[in-house]
Amino acid sequence: MFSSLYTAATGLRAQETNVDVISNNIANLSTNGFKRQRAEFQDLLYQDFLRVGTNSTNTNTIIPTGVQIGIGVSTGAVYQITTQGALTETDNNLDLAIQGRGYFQVELPDGQNAYTRDGSFQLNAQGQIVTAQGYLVVPGITIPQNATAVTINSSGQVSITQDGVLAPAIVGQLTIATFINDAGLSQQGNNLALETEASGPPVQGDPGAPGFGTVKQGFVENSNVDVVTEITNLITAQRAYEQNSRVVSTSDQMLQTLFQIT
Repeated sequence: MFSSLYTAATGLRAQETNVDVISNNIANLSTNGFKRQRAEFQDLLYQDFLRVGTNSTNTNTIIPTGVQIGIGVSTGAVYQITTQGALTETDNNLDLAIQGRGYFQVELPDGQNAYTRDGSFQLNAQGQIVTAQGYLVVPGITIPQNATAVTINSSGQVSITQDGVLAPAIVGQLTIATFINDAGLSQQGNNLALETEASGPPVQGDPGAPGFGTVKQGFVENSNVDVVTEITNLITAQRAYEQNSRVVSTSDQMLQTLFQIT
């Protein structure tokens, strides 16, 4: 009886985690480049009251099923789903979206590289392309003050137009990075992620190269959160939480009955 209370408690904790993940997905519905997450669960160890496959007699008769009682559930992982989000046109020539695989590279203040799908970039006082937090986009590209237009093609080549100059001038080449396991990146907030041993090292290349996505200027990538799916998952998690709560209540009533008998 005490086991059922503990088992139901693990179910409550698991569904709390599930709701936390779903609520974070919904909260980031409008976050550029956000990738939704999914909580994954696994059953806990089983108690063997009668081990399956053992002999039931001295004539080698085998027990076909046995008696195994599980002791609950735990959160096995919170998995990030990295499917492509829809692209929205912004008419801002420094807004970039990656269509396909890859991440923009960002240099953090400590010199470490971070990675993002959020391409809503700006210029700092030195004319360098930076993120909304002022972090330098790698490789560093500087737009001259006398530039009248900035063009970034699908291969990441950055060129500018200047007054009195007919031909556009190339000022830099954007590169992007891919990982063998995108879900292994460590999310840091501010739409940034760091590489880990699980993600593997970054592989850098020009947009449009084999295995790399292309760049679209004047667009940003929306989150890949589907609000209908998330609300459905939220209702399912709520029902599961209610049922686990009912198990706790039923076990408590049965324990009270047992104590009254004794």
